[in-house]
Amino acid sequence: MATQAPSQRSNPPRIRREHYAVQVAAGIALTALTLWAMGRVPICKCGYVKLWHGIVQSAENSQHLTDWYTFSHIIHGFGFYGLFWLAGRHWPLGARLAAATLLEASWEILENTDMVINRYREATIALDYYGDSVINSVSDILAMVAGFLLASRLRVWMVVVLAVTMELVVGYLIRDNLTLNIVMLLHPVEWIRRWQGGGT
Repeated sequence: MATQAPSQRSNPPRIRREHYAVQVAAGIALTALTLWAMGRVPICKCGYVKLWHGIVQSAENSQHLTDWYTFSHIIHGFGFYGLFWLAGRHWPLGARLAAATLLEASWEILENTDMVINRYREATIALDYYGDSVINSVSDILAMVAGFLLASRLRVWMVVVLAVTMELVVGYLIRDNLTLNIVMLLHPVEWIRRWQGGGT
């Protein structure tokens, strides 16, 4: 039986990687269209787009490309990599990334429903939160993708150190982070609410 030339043998993996990349890109585009159809603004109502917006207690939070909560989405990527390493370690990396993108996109859509927006405003420090702009949600998904790919290349201890460092630094600087966000969404704690509001 004749053997394939090296170039022929290398084509299928390349095509598969491109296929998964298209899936990820299509998922992000479909999420953007869904959010727009839900009434989310494409960009900040202020009329411009900033690379970074660092003021949490403002109407422009979650409206620009990146903000303090971008770090939470990078940690999402770390977590999704670990989840799909456990649940589907024999899947190609691209398939796991596509699945992670689907989960992150689903959260972005759920997060921008009236139910979750109102929950944020009632239970967390996000009193001025009225939902993400479409461009912010897309950037959040891309941050997750970056975290996922980073986790695929680093040792486990490095990923853990990065996640803990981001949580501690962000928590110290803005009195909020992914962990506190989850706690306050699921079961608000009064002393945490007071501390986040500037009390002691």
